[in-house]
Amino acid sequence: MTINGNLLVAGSEKRGLNGEFQGVEAATGKLLPVSFGGASPQDVDQATSQAWEAFGSYRETGLETRAAFLESIAEGIEAIGDELVVRAMSETGLPRGRLEGERARTVGQLRLFAKEVRAGRFQELRFDAGDASRKPVAKPDLRLRNVPIGPVAVFGASNFPLAFSVAGGDTASALAAGCPVVVKAHSAHPGTSELVGRAVQRAVASAGLHPGTFSLLFDTGFEVGQRLVADSRIRAVGFTGSRRGGTALIEIASRRRQPIPVYAEMSSINPVIFFPGALKSRAADIASTFVASLVLGAGQFCTNPGLLLAVDGEELDTFVARAAELLPEVGPQAMLTPSIAKAYYDGVAKLERHPEVRAVASGKTGSEFEGAAALFETSADAFLAHHELQDEVFGAAGLVVRCKDLAQLENVLDELEGQLTIALHITDEDEAPARRLIPKLEMLAGRLLVNGFGTGVEVSPAMVHGGPYPATADGRSTSVGTLAIYRFLRPVSYQDFTVTLLPEALR
Repeated sequence: MTINGNLLVAGSEKRGLNGEFQGVEAATGKLLPVSFGGASPQDVDQATSQAWEAFGSYRETGLETRAAFLESIAEGIEAIGDELVVRAMSETGLPRGRLEGERARTVGQLRLFAKEVRAGRFQELRFDAGDASRKPVAKPDLRLRNVPIGPVAVFGASNFPLAFSVAGGDTASALAAGCPVVVKAHSAHPGTSELVGRAVQRAVASAGLHPGTFSLLFDTGFEVGQRLVADSRIRAVGFTGSRRGGTALIEIASRRRQPIPVYAEMSSINPVIFFPGALKSRAADIASTFVASLVLGAGQFCTNPGLLLAVDGEELDTFVARAAELLPEVGPQAMLTPSIAKAYYDGVAKLERHPEVRAVASGKTGSEFEGAAALFETSADAFLAHHELQDEVFGAAGLVVRCKDLAQLENVLDELEGQLTIALHITDEDEAPARRLIPKLEMLAGRLLVNGFGTGVEVSPAMVHGGPYPATADGRSTSVGTLAIYRFLRPVSYQDFTVTLLPEALR
């Protein structure tokens, strides 16, 4: 399939004339063939106006039609074949196995949402019959359903070029809800985005849907994203990225005449709590699994285990010593973009210079485009005194916090910001103190797990990938799993409607 760098706007394609850029080979920093044209304000206006026009018909599509459309997107992505994986490998530096798995996850979640649409549960149909004989006031007839919120702007993520990008979870859940989507592609993987965007565009046409149901825009800066969020026809935003980027979009959305929700996943250091019994019985084994989780994908996961909390002592020494043995054997890995690599090393250097932090070990170094793993440690007193030690370092960097006792460990938890995940490593003897902490942990994170690490997010009806701010902008939601559809719905109640006036589902 040809990559030509064009915008895909409402069933057509056109060259963006607002500047141009090229994809970059992540492992070398070299420019890849084909330039991509940036969208102009007029292109944004065309995409959003067509999305609004499409909304009138797409919101009322039958459940079977909508489900089949989602399945058609999945089939189209699979039909691209190896070209998609090869291009994504080049643009992101991620290995083949990881990207093949991510492609499977992407098509799997599209099919999961198709199944959810067919079931129709997301409509939340409710019926409360009227009673004209009730005294002193007659009871009205009330019926309720969820309706789609309107066109959605989706921002592709840098670290998941498929599963959180053009046809990823935000797009799949918005389309499942009945909302047209305008995607702002991430500049880190433009060729990958175009290939997937064409598959979505073809699925729209083959389903006979309004062409404005989907558009894909490229941007040479920040203007396109800002204009999308400010556009009155956009009614919600899905974003995965930095805290700085997410908060900027939230501010734009809040200043609109009609403010809209921004579902932004932004920042998390994903604490891991090692309880005394667990360290006593298997400190070395935990260290081995921790190192594997830390360096997975060069640490470029939003659920990377960046903060390790434990009571100081010989057992924690054993854990740290084993990790220090393993890390120097870990080779460097290409990071997603040169700018992400630079930001990672800037974050590592900041920890190295911190007077209250000690470097424990690091992995093998490579080129300026490759990340080397790093592990540090500090005391709980220092961590509590220096809020900057909570800052996320996006990559394979971890910080061990040595606590005097479980009470001080709990004090550290009290000072933490919202998180995506918190992991607990326990044995039977640790269950009582762990159980006591769970209510506090529920207030801190969207997913709690036992004897594991947060990397690896199952796409499941029972999954929550979200958490209190700044992990996400709205901790009541998830961007993974079938509950994600509810971000793009709102309830409407119908009182004393005649049968002929009622929506079909409520008759």
